[in-house]
Amino acid sequence: MTRAAARRAGPEQKEPVELAVLRGWLRGRKTAAAVTAAAEGRRATFEYLAERASSAGTQYVVSACSLRQALDRRLPPPTLRTTVAFARATSADEATARRLWEAADRAVNPPRERPAPHVPGRFTTRTGLVNAMNRIRDTAPDTTLRTLARLAGPGLSASTLSLLLTGKQFPTTAQLAAFAAACRAGDEATTALLAGHRRVLDGPPAPPFYRCAVAELAQERRQRDEAARPWLAAEPELDWYDQQLRDEEEAAFRRWAREAEALLDELDDDAEQHTGPATAGPGGGPGSPGGMEGVVAGRSRGPLGP
Repeated sequence: MTRAAARRAGPEQKEPVELAVLRGWLRGRKTAAAVTAAAEGRRATFEYLAERASSAGTQYVVSACSLRQALDRRLPPPTLRTTVAFARATSADEATARRLWEAADRAVNPPRERPAPHVPGRFTTRTGLVNAMNRIRDTAPDTTLRTLARLAGPGLSASTLSLLLTGKQFPTTAQLAAFAAACRAGDEATTALLAGHRRVLDGPPAPPFYRCAVAELAQERRQRDEAARPWLAAEPELDWYDQQLRDEEEAAFRRWAREAEALLDELDDDAEQHTGPATAGPGGGPGSPGGMEGVVAGRSRGPLGP
């Protein structure tokens, strides 16, 4: 509660008994300091008490306004520094001042009720791991990074914890176990967190075996090849005019092939007629000029004589 809100609340607002005891003790110490101030020829004002506290050392330096507000029940409780400085200025026991302040602080600021430790569910991604770690941290007795790092040990600093909780660094198994122990997550939450960490490391599971996978893969590859090589596709159907031209070209080619075959057969017959009966005569042997060369030369001169 702010000081302005405390002033608006007025004196009707009740304060805890422990805080009332602390303020009463401080008031009594101020009254007792009047004897010391009178011996010095001064009055026990708040300015006088502030001077006495500051003369004891820098750790006791406090303003007169802070000492005055420590006794005003309309304002928030005094700080530990103000309470100890008040005790030092009035020559009171500082241990008693600390004990009374701690009791008042527990009454004004009771300890936070810790929720049940979070047990993370099943996750398989790094984002799920980061979310689970932050949920476990939210249910820790102390959620500050510095306290968690101190409880986790030397292997996990506050800066490393910040990187892990923001997903900028992937934790090791040892770091994760130390983090869970610092958060007092319990055995069930720690086991679930480490199991999820192992699933993230192992990656997604392999797809189940499918008997027709090979055939489907071959069909898919065949379709991909046909799409990448359009020249393998069937020729387009010709119209009647182009088809007629192609038929005429094929018919002419077949006629030329038949004529060439007939000419070759005629040449073979002529060669047999001129080389067969004249094997013993001069120039009639296979190695003489009357062989195949003569047949070709005779056809070039015209028909043979009788």
